[in-house]
Amino acid sequence: MPSRANRFDLELQAVIEAREADWRCGAVVYQVLVDRWAPALDLAAKAHLYTAPKTLRRWDDLPARGRYIESHKLWSHEIDFWGGDLASLAARLTYVQELGADVLYLNPVCLAFTNHKYDALDYQQVSPEFGTRDDVKALAAGLHARGMKLVLDGVFNHMGRQSPAFLAAEAAPAGDSRRDWFVFGPQFAGGARAWWRAENLPELNLENPEVRRHLWGDRDSVVRSWLRDGADGWRLDVAFDIGFVFLEELTRAAHDEKPGSLVVGEIPNYPKEWFPSVDAVMQFTLRQLILRLAVGRLDAPTASRMMHRLIDDTGIENMLRSWIYLDNHDTARLATTLPDEPARRLAQVLQFTLPGAPNLYYGSELDMPGGDDPEMRAPMRWDLVTDDNEALAWTKRLIRLHREHRALRVGNHRAIIANGLLAFERYTDRAADTVLVLVNPGDTEVTETVMLANSKLMDCTRLIDLLGAPGQSPLTMWTSLLDVTVPAKGCRVLAPELAPPGGYSNYKRVQ
Repeated sequence: MPSRANRFDLELQAVIEAREADWRCGAVVYQVLVDRWAPALDLAAKAHLYTAPKTLRRWDDLPARGRYIESHKLWSHEIDFWGGDLASLAARLTYVQELGADVLYLNPVCLAFTNHKYDALDYQQVSPEFGTRDDVKALAAGLHARGMKLVLDGVFNHMGRQSPAFLAAEAAPAGDSRRDWFVFGPQFAGGARAWWRAENLPELNLENPEVRRHLWGDRDSVVRSWLRDGADGWRLDVAFDIGFVFLEELTRAAHDEKPGSLVVGEIPNYPKEWFPSVDAVMQFTLRQLILRLAVGRLDAPTASRMMHRLIDDTGIENMLRSWIYLDNHDTARLATTLPDEPARRLAQVLQFTLPGAPNLYYGSELDMPGGDDPEMRAPMRWDLVTDDNEALAWTKRLIRLHREHRALRVGNHRAIIANGLLAFERYTDRAADTVLVLVNPGDTEVTETVMLANSKLMDCTRLIDLLGAPGQSPLTMWTSLLDVTVPAKGCRVLAPELAPPGGYSNYKRVQ
């Protein structure tokens, strides 16, 4: 039987198949703070690790802002612990897998004084509160056995003030090479340049080749050795501070060590020119566009133009690897940012249908609340993991939608022109894969006619709402035009019905 694919399909087919073979494209990422994820299996055995000034909290305690501890140059809530560790995390991987995640992303696990571990003392060791490096190796192996990947958090712009490297540099006389690992001077509070003037976080001097060799250049460097131990990629903290040139050097090193590994940068800047310095970015700008649209600070046509410009400038390949997040350890949780449920659900639909890798922050699938730091870092609410949790059921539905529809995972993107709606199409080389997304952020119902610029969608095609109620009547497109009604704060996610009841299909000679 002759192929039904046209010449354009054949060109796109190879592109789509390459994306499907790349685990980074369209992956569902689940983020975990190890200390807050699951109660330790044997907390008594490691209680000695939380000596003063550290505090060990009850699992049902909520984090609250503390006092500044001058002697340690940090806040007391940075050394409040809840006792989670790598063993307790590994014991609950089934939850993450059944949720539908492809990737587990861990906030830093390296040896550090604080609970968040962004103040590394030694990048090559694991903090004893969490376990050992062998525990990370075992976690990676366990994830791989489940068909999942592991991404670690790399904090290579700065270290902790109590790190042996900094203490040696601080004590070294002028001219000693150890001093060149950091930047010292009387103009800096505490005597050394520190990230955002936080004295506990002295910045590394990345202009020093020896520092870069330690971090990513040498065979036994931090980046390379953890990839050999089973990690599949790195999320780079404050990657914008590392800069274009050094990021590209790091990314090349990661790819040399493990081809196909992921380097995703925490880069709030406009993403256009940050590739190939990194493989992907955390989508700060896209997050703001989604949230502002959801609360009415941006109207649909304006948000649509901005999103489509962002996608075009970033490039679809880079978009598909980049993480779309709505909340994380540095922001208020989604349920607090968007307390209005319809607005929150609208934002989540966009998170799982726009091109990219949806990044879920632990507990947000349960509608866990949480304000600014440290409230958003509360321990996981396992008591909310129930069959009747509507937020959990909704999130699982969106994850299934994203995973089951090829166009949403790895497809191209095309804007749909609309007035009161934000609308776009995700498509591949096959008509059957097409998904149309129409979102109404307004407070009133919108009915309008949109044009579907897809040459393979046949006249009179019926369109099924993938998020609609059971038994909902399909819509019908006429000569590429669709009359559609979207309720206030509502969404329509439509897919073509290529084999309608009756057995006849006008798609018999179209792929």
